[in-house]
Amino acid sequence: MMASKTPHQNVSFNLPTKDASRDGDQQGHGYLALPESGKGPGIIVIQEWWGLVDHIKDVCDRLAAEGFVALAPDLFGGWIAHDGDEAGEMMQNLPAEEGARQLAGAVDFLLGRDEVTSETVGAIGFCMGGGFVLALANQQGARVSAAVPFYGVGQGVPGDFSGVEAAVQGHYAERDQMFPVEKAREQEQQIREESGAEVEYFYYDADHAFHNDENPAGNYQEAEAKLAWGRAVSFLKEKVR
Repeated sequence: MMASKTPHQNVSFNLPTKDASRDGDQQGHGYLALPESGKGPGIIVIQEWWGLVDHIKDVCDRLAAEGFVALAPDLFGGWIAHDGDEAGEMMQNLPAEEGARQLAGAVDFLLGRDEVTSETVGAIGFCMGGGFVLALANQQGARVSAAVPFYGVGQGVPGDFSGVEAAVQGHYAERDQMFPVEKAREQEQQIREESGAEVEYFYYDADHAFHNDENPAGNYQEAEAKLAWGRAVSFLKEKVR
């Protein structure tokens, strides 16, 4: 099956310039969900390697129902994958620097909106997006007050975490074949030591992508997903001001 286009883009935003001497694509796109009240703290939701799929839209909608203004930047330019081979290729074709550029634009966009009541943003992401959550926190410093990576992997994972000022709450799987739990425990300690930030990782008797209830990898586990989601929402409500 060929990759197809997402139907979920509903906002555009400006991106930082790649190179002052060259014109590039200076517009980012994404899905924005507003709470019923119309205002709330800002959250960046970062996609898995599948793209801006129904599940990521649903995560934004669920956060909006909790009172947040949630934005999922579309890091794949509208394309969504239908199998692991496609997804892997699309992830490999996204340079870490370009992902970080789009996410920086998303932070600027949220913090510039009247609907956003917080002076900082939170960030939550899954799989590839979990890696980019850590990259965004490292890049943006005090502008990101809460970082919530779910089984973060991929090109976005920093080698050094000294720029992180956000409180970090991680959700990792003890049976993860893409990111073994021993690596997650090492990363937890590395972030704590290099950043001095508040860091807490939770570990679940589950496989990679256990939170994705669309279940493209067959790894969804309802009880663990609900537990992790409840922890994440409470953490974001506490930290994002």
